[in-house]
Amino acid sequence: MFGSLFASFDGSALDEMRRIETELNRIFERVPSSTGIRSARPGAFPPINVGFTPERVDVYMFAAGLDPAKVDITIQQNVLAVSGIREVPVDASADYYRKERFEGEFRRVVTLPDDVDPERVEARYRDGVLQITLQRREAARPRQISIN
Repeated sequence: MFGSLFASFDGSALDEMRRIETELNRIFERVPSSTGIRSARPGAFPPINVGFTPERVDVYMFAAGLDPAKVDITIQQNVLAVSGIREVPVDASADYYRKERFEGEFRRVVTLPDDVDPERVEARYRDGVLQITLQRREAARPRQISIN
């Protein structure tokens, strides 16, 4: 039934459509999935989650094998920057046919909400997760107003 429907299509036209689809996929792989100005490309290290409550913002960076002494965390004008070096031990006598674990220098930048207090920041590294907790300014927090 459908054989006659597709019999009139030129095979080269379908091949050209597949080539264009492949090329578009390659182009969009280079574009960050988020539209933010400081969004990361797929595969950026370390992968991050950012969550928030009315009281704080939590940034989680998943980076097993980091030496906390080789990580630099800065905040300037509501931009959190985390950079450092991750060294992965390599057996010089081994031949590797696949290496997926990131090693080398890294830098991640996260734009923070305007109400984050840069003076009230804590950072912890535990079980391969770097957690940075940033408190929000008291004046920016929602508060209940009672009616007299």
